[in-house]
Amino acid sequence: MKAIGVILAGGNNKLMKELTNKRAIAAMPVAGSYRCIDFALSNMANSKIQKVAVITQYNARSLNEHLSSSKWWDFGRKQGGLYVFTPTITADSSYWYRGTADSLYQNLHFLKTSHEPYVVIASGDGVYKLDYNKVLEYHIEKKADITMVVKKMEDRSDINRYGVVSMTEEGRITEIDEKPLETNLSTVSTGVYIIRRRLLIELIEKAAEEDRHDFVRDILMRYKNIKKIYGYKLESYWSNISTVDAYYKTNMNFLDREVRNRFFKEYPDIYTKVDDLPPAKYNHGSDVKNSLVSSGCIVNGTVENSVLFKKIYIGNNSIVKNCIILNDAYIGDNSYIENCIIESGSTIKANSRYVGENGPMIVVEDNPIYS
Repeated sequence: MKAIGVILAGGNNKLMKELTNKRAIAAMPVAGSYRCIDFALSNMANSKIQKVAVITQYNARSLNEHLSSSKWWDFGRKQGGLYVFTPTITADSSYWYRGTADSLYQNLHFLKTSHEPYVVIASGDGVYKLDYNKVLEYHIEKKADITMVVKKMEDRSDINRYGVVSMTEEGRITEIDEKPLETNLSTVSTGVYIIRRRLLIELIEKAAEEDRHDFVRDILMRYKNIKKIYGYKLESYWSNISTVDAYYKTNMNFLDREVRNRFFKEYPDIYTKVDDLPPAKYNHGSDVKNSLVSSGCIVNGTVENSVLFKKIYIGNNSIVKNCIILNDAYIGDNSYIENCIIESGSTIKANSRYVGENGPMIVVEDNPIYS
């Protein structure tokens, strides 16, 4: 593909609460064995993009560790490869990234020294499969300046956390409204864009001159009547995990056979860093129903409608219902956990009870192992 890739993975918001205290949103575990950024990286690799930059900033340690070897996504190559850019203090700038446009501006050297004519920009917090080649074909066919990948949302309950757009029948975007308080629109931006590389450099430099730092507000919204911006409709599954409820729902969606088959069985694959762990072990007395149980887990109790990540221990006579349990968690004997997200590394004491009454409850326990 005649494009380079840029994944914006530096952002943070308070809507993830304790879940982003020790990791970036793009590093959040998804579907038992993935990190959220794996979906964008795999889409890049499967679209034959050979040169990809990941721009990180907030709480990036675990994300940088995850990206420490590019071989998992087939970016370990002599030409191209995977680049990780963090904020850098220079003689000209001592700022952290002040926005998405500023993060591109501070890494403009990457764009200027590349030779591919197009750039695919993707957010690191989306869960989806997409061949970017099809978006590029659409972009060229429409003779667009910028193409946004958009999705029509059937559930409008949290529509105000997205950027919403209005389109003509031909696909030309006429209105862009970022996180509106009220709207009757239901088509949202997925945070995926295609733009000609030289045009992107020009727009980023212009924004920097005017001390503007946000890609959506200061470029897309500002130029919507000047540049030809088109929307490419994504018809397949897409989810954004940037709130606690959305993160919970996205993981629970993987208990649906159709969603699970799309990501686990349909070609092309989603790739991730592989841990050499034994298969899950179900001891006598365990009972597991409609759940996703990952490698390295040991189950002694009851698990229903839940997603268990790697190396989870479920104690004797414990009951886990409608839960997401992140890596390396320990659930003591005779515990009852329902509608919860258990943070990674948590140790739940024996005879504990946690129930999420109004939405999922986040449980963070750093107790020593207690059975």
